[in-house]
Amino acid sequence: MSNYLRGIFQSNLHLSELYEKQNDKEALRYFKIAVAAKDSLNSQDKIKRLLSITFEEREQTRQRAVEKANYQTKIRFVVLVVFLSVFVAIAFILFRNNRQKQKANTVLQGKNEEIEKTVAQLKTAQVTLAAKNAENELLLKEIHHRVKNNLEVVSSLLALQAAQISDPNVQEVMRASQNRVHSMGIIHQKLYQGSNLAVIEMRDYFINLGQSTLDSFGMDNHIQISYPMPELELDMDTAIAVGLITNELLTNALKYAFVDRESGTLTISLTEPDTNNLLLQIGDNGIGKPLGQAATGTGFGTQLVDLLTRQLDGMLTYENQNGTLVKLCFKKPALA
Repeated sequence: MSNYLRGIFQSNLHLSELYEKQNDKEALRYFKIAVAAKDSLNSQDKIKRLLSITFEEREQTRQRAVEKANYQTKIRFVVLVVFLSVFVAIAFILFRNNRQKQKANTVLQGKNEEIEKTVAQLKTAQVTLAAKNAENELLLKEIHHRVKNNLEVVSSLLALQAAQISDPNVQEVMRASQNRVHSMGIIHQKLYQGSNLAVIEMRDYFINLGQSTLDSFGMDNHIQISYPMPELELDMDTAIAVGLITNELLTNALKYAFVDRESGTLTISLTEPDTNNLLLQIGDNGIGKPLGQAATGTGFGTQLVDLLTRQLDGMLTYENQNGTLVKLCFKKPALA
């Protein structure tokens, strides 16, 4: 189209020049046509330039849009990569922690199984030990019961033997021996009757010993015995020694303290004057005893008391206080 207009413009311009040389009226007409063609050509060029500018702007706009889209795509890609990296890192950490947790749980489960196995073994051993202890306790009680019965037999034999003897001195010796045997028998009786086979509660023991001694002398109706002491426990060996000493001192008091008297009072007590020692006191309100008499005695009872006092690592003293008061201070034994 532009070439066509350019051709019209040039041809009419030549015609206008030719007619102008000839002073022809047609020169003006052809000139106007040439001008019009030129104007059309210029307008077409302007349109082309405008179209070209519009195309360039559109191209630039498209290019910017493409660049923006590419930039956004890169941003999205970077964000996606970062997100995936974080996700993979978190997944790896969770996986590693889960593996470690599984390993820890496996180890813990193994430890728990070992502990449960050990606890089961301990429970089994405890049950076995408890059964064994119960069996041993039963056997020990049976032993104490049999010892007590055997001592009762010995005591009965001594009583029968004494009944066949007419000599009062011999009868006295037999009765003293019978009381000694009985004092030990009470110990074994208390052991198999009590809940603890290792210790003896001494106040209850003294009550039994005092009553049986009064019965053997036939003095239970006019001699009273008091026991001003708290409950106190001793092991079997110490209790036997203390019991034999008490029996001897109680026997001497019943034999000599209340001569020509219709009534009297005895006291038996075992106390703790301090944390390391025990104090046995046996007193009467009888006629009293000359000081030094017991220390120089040669009888079996006196020798037995001295022997047992040394065994207890103790010290024996006599006092006259409205009668006789015998004190035995000895070291406190350790209970099992």
